[in-house]
Order: sequence, then structure tokens, then C-alpha cells
Amino acid sequence: MLDIARSETSKPRRRLPNQRWQIYPQKAEFAQKLAASSNISPIVSQLLINRGIESLEAAQAFLEPESLILPVPLEEFPDLAISVELLQNAIASEEKIAICGDYDADGMTSTALLLRSLRALGANVDYAIPSRMHDGYGINKRIVEEFHSEGVGLILTVDNGISAVEPIARARELGLKVIVTDHHDIPQQLPNANAILNPKLIAESSPYRGVAGVGVAYILAVSLAQQLGETRGLIQPMLALFTLGTIADLAPLTGVNRRWVKRGLQLLPKSHLPGIQALIQIAGVQARGDGQGDTETRGHGENYLTASPRQKVSASSSSKSLKPEDIGFKLGPRINAIGRIGDPQIVIDLLTTDDMGIAIERAMQCEGVNQQRQEMCEQIEQEAIAYVETEFITSLQQDRVLIVVQPNWHHGVIGIVASRLVERYGVPVFIGTYEDETHIRGSARGIPEFHVFEALQACHDLLDKYGGHKAAGGYSLPAQNLSAVRSRLIEFANQCLQPQHLKPLLKIDTQVNFSEIHHQLYQQINALHPCGIDNPDPVFWTPNVQVVEQQIVGKGHIKLTLAQTIDHQQYKIKAIAWRWRDYYPLPSRVDVAYKLRENHFNGNTTIEMELIGLRLTTQSHLFFSSSPHPLTTSFEYKQRRYTCGIFQQGSLPELRIKNAEGKVLVMQPGHTIGLLGNSRENAQEVDICQPQYDCIIQAALMALSVLNHES
Repeated sequence: MLDIARSETSKPRRRLPNQRWQIYPQKAEFAQKLAASSNISPIVSQLLINRGIESLEAAQAFLEPESLILPVPLEEFPDLAISVELLQNAIASEEKIAICGDYDADGMTSTALLLRSLRALGANVDYAIPSRMHDGYGINKRIVEEFHSEGVGLILTVDNGISAVEPIARARELGLKVIVTDHHDIPQQLPNANAILNPKLIAESSPYRGVAGVGVAYILAVSLAQQLGETRGLIQPMLALFTLGTIADLAPLTGVNRRWVKRGLQLLPKSHLPGIQALIQIAGVQARGDGQGDTETRGHGENYLTASPRQKVSASSSSKSLKPEDIGFKLGPRINAIGRIGDPQIVIDLLTTDDMGIAIERAMQCEGVNQQRQEMCEQIEQEAIAYVETEFITSLQQDRVLIVVQPNWHHGVIGIVASRLVERYGVPVFIGTYEDETHIRGSARGIPEFHVFEALQACHDLLDKYGGHKAAGGYSLPAQNLSAVRSRLIEFANQCLQPQHLKPLLKIDTQVNFSEIHHQLYQQINALHPCGIDNPDPVFWTPNVQVVEQQIVGKGHIKLTLAQTIDHQQYKIKAIAWRWRDYYPLPSRVDVAYKLRENHFNGNTTIEMELIGLRLTTQSHLFFSSSPHPLTTSFEYKQRRYTCGIFQQGSLPELRIKNAEGKVLVMQPGHTIGLLGNSRENAQEVDICQPQYDCIIQAALMALSVLNHES
């Protein structure tokens, strides 16, 4: 590879994204059938197949989530009825209720949702959120004892509490009732609460299984309001907060999340909550037409959680809706920044006030804190990279996990830096900073094959506190245990990770040519929204693309113009590659992986690319070489020897790869189906986009490229 990228003047090889591409199996026949029956593009029907759609009925339910028949939450959550009863009794007796929330977007929107709804229902309710700096995550004994001294009779945890065995035991000792609402993974020992609401405790097949903390709060609040017969005016504000928290917390957008978030994104632009409107204004978010009808409020007394809303569709206009990325990249970070380095009361005030002046003031505070957060992240990221490159770069492949601990980093933002290090190095990252000379607090982020919470459980005897789920977690430990924790994590990583896992995994949906990218396709892709976890933004790829123009813009982004030539006609499209400064300048000819985005500028709307993957194009000059002789060589892959070559099959060139047993893999450029067998007559068709074939094809092409370069 070094020789390929080195020019005649011996320039050093360009650094390229360190990725492994995994392209979904292409089911062309079913995709065509699905496209014809649903009146959509075969490209979009392949996207549905990739998301687990196996029937025309399932496709219809996915495209129209309101058609789903939902079970009643009271039948799904065993402790929901007793939770509603406890809150109903507390309201009736004017017993003081205290909410203990969390300082991330999920926890703060959950807290605001329950505060607004309980106050509207007549409850005497207040809240507390643990300090990220001084308390760490979750309810603790200090908060419990303060609640007791203030005359609280019922504690309601939101987005925390499932692991709080000791604090909740203390609350029960003091005679307080406790309802735990949480969505984090279930620990070995559950707390002795009066009621526990957690979707991880219900059936995996339940449509409520994937709700975040704010989803549990929403279900509880709506169930209580319906029990009291006081739903009027409550549902839309709660749905707005549910949508904000669900997307910001990266909850899976499947099941009820998909259905309710789709409703909420339509409601947010016209939300009556001053805080939502102020955030939208400050962040510069613009609602866009989505072709959907306005969602009317349901009649008084109907079941808001399970029933579909009546639709009011106008033939002359479409409703304005936000996109998940508006929350994920604009509104959510401004809320999360407060929880990371500011005072959560700012966000609670923002989301509970009915005064637009206060809302604008709090939104401006969020904006300022978010700018500080961005600067901190940039500085810590650069320091972390320099430290890793000096101390760990040579051992990463052996360790298979990265543990980075340094003093003087703000632990409120190191989780963001951990995600960026995962993206950069392709290994799980445990990052931490010293609270003092004797204690470390940190955050962890994983890769698909690594379970963060299980890794922390493997170190339970060495940690003070820990929590989280498969993809992320938090922890604290005595500084003297750092070396032992590092060894334990390396041991855990080596048990579950193979060397091939240690590259960022890029899952790609399907191949698309530039000639197929237009507004009609983009509008059909919109039918998959809202996209997020478990329903990701579609990722496409195009081979053999020319980089026509490129320049660095902003804080290290690359702005590009890409071109593809099809039947002697050139198609161009604009693209942006976020935070790719290290890869500049890009090679002139590449394979690209990307998402599609709309750009609204000066009243014009264009379709552009968000570049997320790139690899060298090696095929074009090999397959279409003017040499009259076949290009052949041998190479080694996974300690096995192969021969390979480019041959003519009729009028078309093809790559043939032969192993020691005489079995041959054959592929032609631009095709996703190849042949595998000892002869062409008995060969079976295989999907060459699958990793086991794609990797060996890339290795063969690389070997042929080296040979071609040397000749």
C-alpha cells in the first residue's frame, strides 16, 4: 500500500480513514417486488430490507407507524399500576413528592416532563439533580436525607436509580416511598423500591422495550393524567419533551419511539412551550415540509399512548417538521452542555417556564455554555491524541482497548472525547481524569463487538461506582487501582475482540450512482424517518469517484465537489467531510461512503453528501488496462497463499482469485454478485459485498496494484 500511494517524487503516503466496510447483502429480487408493491424506488426498498423488513406487511407498518396496534402500557409494565396509585394518593393527600433526575439531556427532559405534568395535576412536587462535579451519577444518601429533612414522602427517580441499592434502602429506612423510573441495564441486585419501571424488565418483543428515561417518564405521566381524567393541554408539551430527550439520548427509533417521535417532530416547531421555541430560535433551526398532515389533538378521554391520532391533511400545503439531526446536532448539545459543565437548573427553568423572556434568557445561557463545551472538547481531544500517540499507539493492537487517564480534564466533556477517540482508533475507550490525588472518574465508549457495561462488571471489585449499557458507561475508582483496572480491561477486550474488529465499522446499505441522486429519491428516503439508533440514516456508496475540488473550511472540515462519469456523462455533487482535516488532501480518485442531506441556501434546496467513509479506488485502472496480457500475481491473506489475476471473459474484464485447493472466486467491476467454485459450471453465486469476500478482493486488488505500479 505504501508503494501505491507514493508518487514518483516519493511523497509520503496520505493518511486515510481507518475503516472496515460492511455492505449489506443485496436482495435485488425482493427489493424489486417490494418497490413495485409499495410504489417506492428499489433503492429505498433495499433500505427497508436492511432494517429487517421481511414482508410487505412489515414494510407497510414501518412506513406508517401509526398503523401499529400497541398493547396497553399497564399490561406491559408490572409496576405501572402501583406507581400511578402511589402518585394519585400523594396528590390527593398533598404529600410532598421529590424528583431525583440526572444531568444529561434524557434526565433533564424527564425531570421537566414530570415537573410540568405533576404540577398541572395538582401535586406538591420539587426536584433535585445530583451535581456531576461533586456527586456523580444517580441518587445518593445525601440527597435522600435532604429530601427526608424537607418533609418529602415520595421519591421519584428519573433516568437513574436502578443500581441505587444503598440510597434507596436508606430512603425506606426513613419511611419514604420510592418509585424508580430508569432504562439502564439491570444490575445483579435490584433496589428495594416500592415500584420499579424499567423497559429492560419487560419482554424483549414489547414495542416499549427501547424507550429512554424520558419515555418511561412520559408513559407514567400520561397514564396518571388519564387515570385522573386530566389530559387536556398536557399531552402536547409532554410529547415535545419526550421527543427532545429520546433523540438527544440516542434511544432506538423503533417501536413506540418511532411512532411518538414522528408525531413529536411535527409538533416541536409549533410547540407552545416557550423553552422549546427559544431553543429553536437560538440554535437557528428551521422546520421543513415533510409532506405529512398535521396531527390533531385527540378527543378528551381517549388513550394517547396506544391510539393513532386523527390526521388533518391539506392538499395545498404540507406541515413543517423538524428532523432528528436538528435535535441531535443542534438542540440536544445545547441542553447536554449545561449538564456537562453548567448548572442543570438552567435547563429545568428553560423547559418548565411559561415566560418567554425567561426562556430566551435561559436559552442564551445554554448557547454560551455550549460554546465553552466545544472549546474544551477540542483542547482535551488534541491533548488525548498526543498522549495516545506517544504512550499507546504501538500496543493498541495487542491491548485491544484504550485506557487514557490524565489530570486537569473536565470530566463533564470527556465522554464526548471518548467517542471521538473510538472513531479515530477503532477500539473501546475508557477515558478518565483525577478528581483529586486519590480518585479517578471516567467515561467509556464501545465498539459493536464490545459490551461496555459487562466490561465494567468484570472490574466491579476494583471500582467505586459504575453504570451504563452496551455502548457507553461511566465509572469511578481509587487511583491506586488504575493499573489493575487497565489489566482487567485488556484481558476482557482480548476475550471478546479479534484483530479484525479493531477498525471503525462502517455499515453501508447499498450502492448508488450519482445519476440516481435527486429530490424524488430524497423524498422517498424521508419515509424512513425519523432515523436514529436501530433505524440509522441510510448510508450509500459509490465507487471510482473523482475529487474535483476540495478545501478546508471551518474547524477542520473538508468541503468537496465529487464527480462520477457514467456513459461518457459527468455528474457532479457537493459534499462535506466533518472533522477530516487529518486526511486532507484526499486522493484524486476514491470510493466514497456517505449520507444524503438537503442544503437550504438563498431559497434554493440542493441534495448534498455528508462523507463518512473513503477508500482508495484500485479497480478502474486494473480492470480497464490496455495491456494485451493478463495481469497476474500471488499474495498472502490471513496466512494463506492465493493467486489472482485480471482476465477477459468475453468483452468484460474480471478478477479471479484462486486458493491452494483450486477454488476460484470471480467478480466483475460494478457487480455485487460473484461466482465461487472449482469451475464456472458448478460455481455458486455469492454476495461479494460481504466482509469475507470483500476483504480478500481488496487484498488481491492491492497486490495487483503493487505489481502494476512496479511494472
